[in-house]
Amino acid sequence: MADRLVSQVLRRLIILQPGEAPALLASFTTLLCMFSSYTILRPVRDALGITSGLENIPYLFWGVFAVMLLLQPLYGWLTSRFPRSVFLPWVYGFFAANLLIFWVWFRVQADHTWIARTYFVWVSVFNLFVVAAFWSLMADVFSREQAGRLFGFIWAGASTGGLIGPFIDRKLAVPLGAVNLLPLSAGLLLVSLLFMAQVIRWQRRQGARAPPTAAMPDGVVAPGADGALGSGVFAAFVQVVRSPYLLGIAAFVLLMTWVSTFLYLEQQAFVARAFGNADERTRFFAGIDLCVQAASLTIQFLLFGRLFRWLGMRSLLASVPLIMTAGYALFALAPVFAVLVLVYAVRRVADYAITRPCRDSLFTVVSREEKYQAKSLIDTFAYRGGDALSGSLYKGLAGGLGAGPTAIGWLGAGISALWSVLALALGRAFEQRGRGSPAGSAQVPRRSAGWARGFRPCGACWRSRWDAPLSSVAAALEPIPRPRSTAHLLRRPRAAR
Repeated sequence: MADRLVSQVLRRLIILQPGEAPALLASFTTLLCMFSSYTILRPVRDALGITSGLENIPYLFWGVFAVMLLLQPLYGWLTSRFPRSVFLPWVYGFFAANLLIFWVWFRVQADHTWIARTYFVWVSVFNLFVVAAFWSLMADVFSREQAGRLFGFIWAGASTGGLIGPFIDRKLAVPLGAVNLLPLSAGLLLVSLLFMAQVIRWQRRQGARAPPTAAMPDGVVAPGADGALGSGVFAAFVQVVRSPYLLGIAAFVLLMTWVSTFLYLEQQAFVARAFGNADERTRFFAGIDLCVQAASLTIQFLLFGRLFRWLGMRSLLASVPLIMTAGYALFALAPVFAVLVLVYAVRRVADYAITRPCRDSLFTVVSREEKYQAKSLIDTFAYRGGDALSGSLYKGLAGGLGAGPTAIGWLGAGISALWSVLALALGRAFEQRGRGSPAGSAQVPRRSAGWARGFRPCGACWRSRWDAPLSSVAAALEPIPRPRSTAHLLRRPRAAR
């Protein structure tokens, strides 16, 4: 009775099919607990980042990038040697143990300067790795069609957790001390792992009901498979370099980080002047987080699934870059603190509510190996590489050349416009790949050798695509359909190459 009531409530919020409610709720709760854990840590990180010196933040970004460079091969080794039911608990358990180590370190050492810098780098690494691991699982569990309907609701778990974390900070940071919240964050991270195990069990049950593997085409993995992915430690780098589609996603993430980092560093500079100490800054950041997550939650719960259905991937993916083009132009025309806070808040709301669900949906049409290995590389290594590059560029422009907020605003508007063009191209490539894949492609993905299903690896094809002018980027990312059989060619001779 209770299950039926929950399903009826969910169907009022989203477009839900029979049997999906258990996996949807477990996925939502996993992300809620995980993001509650992270958002307890984030306001403290941002405040400590200013305390360690604004001029040092770009160097901290490079520190994050270097750590990602070291950890990515290790993550690739884990995914290639162990089933996800083994390596996912290891990843989450490792970061939970780190939180307890930081808690002890903060308590036993009086000078927190280097602890603060280490903590800033660690939180940035923690955020990307645990989120990337979670969404790799989601792209594996749900099909392309399910992603369009359900990912917005699942991402609402992040916004709900994003409300819980800052609320805990505001209520308990002073009476308990911010450092003493770290064990609570570790506990929430371990609770999220329990719900993630339920998602994996649900997929295994779905796989048991699927047709036997013998009835599947060559190169297809049975639904619910939980084996090691194979490949090598550096397989993710090879997968990205060989696939124009994955390279396009990496470029999309790179431009996204540039748009975000410029605003983040501008806001840090304004906040350093507006607030005198770390406690006031932490309270300000927590208040902004509450507003951002509340707005994101509303969009994710009520609008994303329907917007995805009405507008499609291309329009949704390009909407946020277009909004940011206008937002940066507004800041360039009126470079004041209130406008900056508004534009950065809108960017974060749009990122949580629209860009991230769309970006994660892009991986529902790639192989299972690429979902865990290439996706992790893009979401961590490419993301933090973009932070480091854009942070250094900002430091050179603002510090070396004396560029003011107006110049930064117009540069951001130009980058956002380029980001818009790439988003349209990726949306088109995603739709083309989806039309060329079976309806349940994410449930029965091809193995890594099938990456060429959408693209031909010949050098001439590669050059003809990426040497094209910018107006032809969409065509460059568009998959090439491959004929299924000789009979198919006879029926449709125009499909011959």
